[in-house]
Amino acid sequence: MSETIQLGEISIAVTRKDVKHVHLSVHPPAGRVTLVAPMSTRLDVARAYAASRIGWIRDQQTKLAEQAREAPREFIERESHYLWGRRHLLTVTERDAKPVVTVDHKRITLAVRPGTDHLGRARVMHEWHKSLLHELVPRLIDKWQGRLGVKVGSYFLQRMKTKWGSCNHESGTIRLNTELVKKPKDLVEYVVMHEMVHLLEPTHNDRFITLLDEHYPTWREARTELNALPLGAEEWTA
Repeated sequence: MSETIQLGEISIAVTRKDVKHVHLSVHPPAGRVTLVAPMSTRLDVARAYAASRIGWIRDQQTKLAEQAREAPREFIERESHYLWGRRHLLTVTERDAKPVVTVDHKRITLAVRPGTDHLGRARVMHEWHKSLLHELVPRLIDKWQGRLGVKVGSYFLQRMKTKWGSCNHESGTIRLNTELVKKPKDLVEYVVMHEMVHLLEPTHNDRFITLLDEHYPTWREARTELNALPLGAEEWTA
């Protein structure tokens, strides 16, 4: 049964799990607040804890409200596009040949057939994004398989509206959001590692946090940086 704590204008969704401590989170993009509590915690105790952190909650919601947001991409000349955390300007050329995307340190060049519309340009860019991730992700998986002692059966890339990644513990597969191509590579590595840790521990319990602390001590900083970067036109959460 779901429970809710109401603190003035702030609603906090309460979930009970097999954890040792209370975990309070403020989620992008809109500042939704959740509280995970041990099964035995009384609701009034959870409420008192949340009330003691009300200043922190409001600070986090303010930061999210002020966070930069990308406008929907139109794939037109001199439009800004992010790649591996760096901003590039888009150049669009038309030619009667197979579409191709190239990049240098300042500019992304999208070459398409004459008359290619917005959706066609978007598809070409999306396929290019996936190709870049397919070059990076297997190397990251290989690196962390040895460190974590796990085996990834396969990985998939797809557009995801609510997550950076997900893990199917039973099948040993992970899924990654193609929007990650816009983020710095070290943050992509954090997401890959995070999902691979779920092969050891499926839930976000205390053991999962301990494993992150052991294998990636700066994971909290990585998560904060990931959530502080410009949001896409869709609403994404980590």
